[in-house]
Order: sequence, then C-alpha cells, then structure tokens
Amino acid sequence: MFRVSTIFVVICMALIAASLGLILYAVAGIDGSQSAIVALAALTFMILYNAVSMRLGERPKIGNQIADLSQGTADLARQVGDFGRRLSAIEGRLVSATSASQDRLKAMHDEISELGGLVNQLAEAVASHDDQLADGIIAAQAPVPPPVPVAPAAAPSHRAVAEPVVSTAALPEDDYLDIDAPETTVADALVDIIKDAIDANRIDIYLQPIVTLPQRKVRFYEAVTRLRDGNEKIIAAEDFIAPAEAAGLMGRIDHSVILRSVQVLRRLMVRNKDVGVFCNIAPATLANPASFAQCLDFLDANRAVAASFVLEFKQSAFDRLGPVEREHLAALAQRGYRFSLDHVEDLRIEPRELADRGVRFIKVSAALLLDQKQGAGADIHAADLSDLLGRFGIDLIAERIEGERAVVDLLDYNVRFGQGFLFAAPKPLRPETASASQGDPTSPAVPGKPKQEVPVVAPKIEPRRVDPPRASGNAALARRAVRPH
Repeated sequence: MFRVSTIFVVICMALIAASLGLILYAVAGIDGSQSAIVALAALTFMILYNAVSMRLGERPKIGNQIADLSQGTADLARQVGDFGRRLSAIEGRLVSATSASQDRLKAMHDEISELGGLVNQLAEAVASHDDQLADGIIAAQAPVPPPVPVAPAAAPSHRAVAEPVVSTAALPEDDYLDIDAPETTVADALVDIIKDAIDANRIDIYLQPIVTLPQRKVRFYEAVTRLRDGNEKIIAAEDFIAPAEAAGLMGRIDHSVILRSVQVLRRLMVRNKDVGVFCNIAPATLANPASFAQCLDFLDANRAVAASFVLEFKQSAFDRLGPVEREHLAALAQRGYRFSLDHVEDLRIEPRELADRGVRFIKVSAALLLDQKQGAGADIHAADLSDLLGRFGIDLIAERIEGERAVVDLLDYNVRFGQGFLFAAPKPLRPETASASQGDPTSPAVPGKPKQEVPVVAPKIEPRRVDPPRASGNAALARRAVRPH
C-alpha cells in the first residue's frame, strides 16, 4: 500500500508538470498540444528521478535487513543445535533408565521362574517320597519267595517240559551260577518263557517321562517293554531281547508293543495334543520283511499320529543297518514317522546325514555329555552339540539323569529335554488303562486269562548330596528349603 508521503509527492509532481504546461502555453505562446507533451515529459522525468532516488536510498536498508536476517538465521541454527544436544542427552538418559529397568525385570523374571521350578521340584519330590513309602510298605508286607528254581505255573499244551523251567531275570546271580543245567537248556527255557508270554499277552508297557528343562514339564513318554512269566515274575528288556532275536520272536514283540504304544498315545492326546511317545524297535524287525510288513500296515493306518510317535534305535544298531533296513526306514519316513537314537557312545555325529534319514532326536547320557575326557576326543565340544543339532532340526535329550547337579550343568549346555530316575522311574500302565487297551476294537484277541498289571517297586537310588548353584534372594532361600539333609 502506498504511503501518504508518496501520494503527496505524486500530486506535487503532477501540479508542477501542469503549471509548466500552462506557462508554456500562456507566456511562450506554444501550441496547447505541444505544451501538454512538454508537461507530460516533465512529469515522467520527475517520476523516474524520484524512483531512482528512492531505490538508491533503500539499498543501505536492504543490506542491513540482509545482515539482520543472516544473524537471525545463525542464532536460530545455534538454538537448534543446542536443542539437539539437549534432546540427545534426554534420549541417552531414557535409554539408560529403560535398560536398567529391563535388567531388573529380567532378573525378577528369572528368579520367579527359578522359584516356580523349585516349587515343582519340591512337589515332585514329595510325591516321589510318598510313592516310595507306599511301595516300601507293599514290599515289606509281601512274602519273600525263597531263591530256588521255580517251574512255570502253566506249561504250553503243545510242548512237554520234563525239567523245571527257570527265569534268569527272576533269580539272583548266585542261584543262576549254581544251576547245573547246561547253558543251552537255560536259553531254551527262557525262549519258552518268552513264547508263553507272547501267546498269553503278558507283554507290559512301562512309561517313563521325558521332561523339558528347566521347567520339568512332561513333553514325551518312552514306552519300556517288560515281559512276565507264568509266575508273574518281571523280565527286563535287556534279559529277553537277545534270546528273542535269536529265536526270531522280536517281530511279534515289536508289533504288540507298537500297537499298545499307539493306543496309549491316542488316549494321551485326548488330554494333551503336544504329547508324544517314544517306542523302541529292534533292527531284526526291520530286517524281516514279513514282520516289518505287519508293523508297516498298522503304522500306515495310524498315520494321523505319526508326528507324535517316535521310533527309537540304538546308535550302534542304526549305524550297521543294511540296504533292506534303510529302505524300510525310508518307507516309514515317507509316512511322516520320526526316529530317535539312544545309547549313544560316540559323539562324532554327522547331523546332516542323520536329519536326511529322518532322525529328529538323539539321546545322550548325562555322564557322557559332562565328561570332559570324552568331549576332548569329539569333533565338537559337548556344550555346542545341542546348538549344532538344532540347526538341522534335531533335539538333544540328556538321559539317565540322577542328580540335581547334572541338571544345572546341562542347562549351561542348552539341553532342552531330560530323562532319568531324578524325574521319574518307568511305571506300568494303570489297571484302567490296561483294561481299556483290551477293549479297543483294534487290539488282537488275547488268549488265556485277562492281563493284570503288577505293581513294581521303583529302584532305590541313594540320595547324594548335591552342591546347589549360586543364587541370591528368594531363590536361594527356596533352594535351601528343598536341599536334602
């Protein structure tokens, strides 16, 4: 907007130009049009002169304004820099405070988790002590049979036995050495007992849990096989496997065990979909086409539980499998079944090769994992074995854990699963479970009398004093509360 002074100057210049034109017209006698042109030229000259003079007068002011603007910009930049430094300092303090609070929260979370684990351990210890007390009372009330050879209660109708048949698993070692019969006679007698147990369906399934570490939550069960003779004496697997393989009976035993284990797994999955069952299978069953075909038909019909049913082999037997056995394993892997290796004695493992063959679990004894001398001869340190196997989809399970100190050391090795008498001993199926399996429509016909579960006393393990790991706060108090005296 024009200022008042500018308007006044313009009016004055117009008056001066008009006066000049009138003077030229009236005094000098110049024509009116020429006088108007002169007046207009004078007005134009004055306007130009005024504009140039004003522009020249404003140059110092523009320079001062530019200088002021530059100074203001510099002040603004300094203020922005100062604000940035203050903001960085505030962010640093916030990060430090957040990190400290997270560390405190993590420490509290770890201590609470440890307390929860110790409470679970205390509850399991109390329950285990109650079971041991109950088993001790039953064992004390039961009469002790004299350590003499005993003939089977009922001999098979198709085989006449003149001499008494002796169960080597039921006799003490001294009595076994005093037997005058030749070794072949004892082996034949044991084979007869095994045949009778198979025919009478006296094949029992014991379950031992496999727990997660350090939570000790049951994740899997291992099905352990036991046989009973005519006098209800229990024969362990290590006592009957070799004679049964020599007599060609392992196929029938494995088929019965696989059938029972799948039935148990289906009942367990009704309550917990994440549970699984490990079932041992003998290499002789894989090598026998007839026995394997029978087992494969049943496993193919139960392919829905393949992801939770793990077939287990010894490491030594798995490494010696021939072309026929490898082909049968591939057939099982194609149907979704996974494999496990136990009784591992050599830590020089090729995880890629095992993963390609369908192995998803490897069981290593806690003593072997924690043995520094054994680890020195391996290609990889035992502490890195779990991570190495995990990169190929294989989980490491520490078995035969018997002490708390071993659990603490295994946690440093990133071992996720554990199995052993520290957590629970193998226990037989409950009577209602056994009766349910007999009533299953897929179960084979059971000759003779119905199967009855026999309670077994878990082996006693002498308590050993375990040095607790270092802890502080409530966790240390809880650990001292559950420490054995």
